[in-house]
Amino acid sequence: MARYDEAKKRYAGYGIDADKAIAILKTVPISVHCWQGDDVTGFDTKESLSGGIQATGNYPGRARTPDELMADIDKAFSLIPGKKKLNLHASYAVFEDGEAVGRDKLEPKHFRRWVEFAKERGMGLDFNPTLFSHPMVKDNLTLSSPDETVRQYWVSHCKACLKIAEYFADETGEPCVMNIWIPDGYKDIPADRLGPRARFKQSLDEILSVPYDKEKVYVTLESKVFGIGLEAYTVGSAEFCLSYAAEKGITPLMDNGHYHPTEVVSDKISSLLLFNEKIALHITRPMRWDSDHVVLFDDETREIAKEIVRNDALNRVFIATDYFDASINRIAAWVTGVRSVQKALLFALLQPGDTMKKLQNENRMTELMLLQEDMKTAPFGDVWNEYLKQSDIPENYFPVIQKYEEKVLKERT
Repeated sequence: MARYDEAKKRYAGYGIDADKAIAILKTVPISVHCWQGDDVTGFDTKESLSGGIQATGNYPGRARTPDELMADIDKAFSLIPGKKKLNLHASYAVFEDGEAVGRDKLEPKHFRRWVEFAKERGMGLDFNPTLFSHPMVKDNLTLSSPDETVRQYWVSHCKACLKIAEYFADETGEPCVMNIWIPDGYKDIPADRLGPRARFKQSLDEILSVPYDKEKVYVTLESKVFGIGLEAYTVGSAEFCLSYAAEKGITPLMDNGHYHPTEVVSDKISSLLLFNEKIALHITRPMRWDSDHVVLFDDETREIAKEIVRNDALNRVFIATDYFDASINRIAAWVTGVRSVQKALLFALLQPGDTMKKLQNENRMTELMLLQEDMKTAPFGDVWNEYLKQSDIPENYFPVIQKYEEKVLKERT
């Protein structure tokens, strides 16, 4: 407590209330992706990962069943402070009594166990149609396919997902973000760039023709610059997705691994906030390409958080994590990544944003630079540790994870 008291005094000198920063952080929900726990395998198909997605590594203990995945999520969440949601892919449907249906025939009942899981823990659910790793992904195409049977299959899938998303919102009492991302594209230079995008637009129009409660379900559209095997052309480009979202009044989603390596999402947030009621983020850590490494407390994660906080947009940005590392303990990956996002948000909440803006507007750039440098060595760690203490979460979580690995994960074969 003595260290936190000293930290409070230091931040107070900059006009920052550390107690208030902690209180705000406790209210910010992070939507945690379920697919870190099983390497994006899901439960509805035996297909190997495809569609520009690759989980590397073979660390022991991958969740193989709904019960195992739920247990692992519980363990991870017990080590993560703050408000959380659970983000599901449609491929995590839980079929009971031997029933199994195609993705185009999914119903709310196939996610009943996840709803029970979420309600018992007092959290909301987000959702994603799964348009990859499936026999009906033909020639790397889904919603943009020239094969009408293929295209309609995935349109039906997304329509079914809209109904499931509204079911989640009704049952949990929290809005559900339903994110559409497609892996469609070509490995080499295509002869026709317009045609696939026209078909994708047609598919989205058909999906959104399904009535849904826009106060309960936020449909988001996620762009990407390229994927493995889709290096030359991606149908759902940034320009397409931003234009479509603007025309239809849905929510744009930016994944910070889905851009050119010299682009940063932190620089894009302010522009989107000017033209959208809400925006959505998938926070990951790209390395050379969209490799979805575990999020760290790094420069770009901090800059993303600062843009959200300094623009008073915590209630306008849906924050989710999206990565999958199969080379390390998967629960440690979950905990480290989500905590890193929360650290970045707390770091941003402890910045004297108004003072910095004033210095910039008055062109006092030397003072601004010095203040920004001072904040890097402010006693942020003591405030973070106080947040963990108030949340009854251990600072050092690795021993807990090691014990779980020895008793549970290593027993899985």
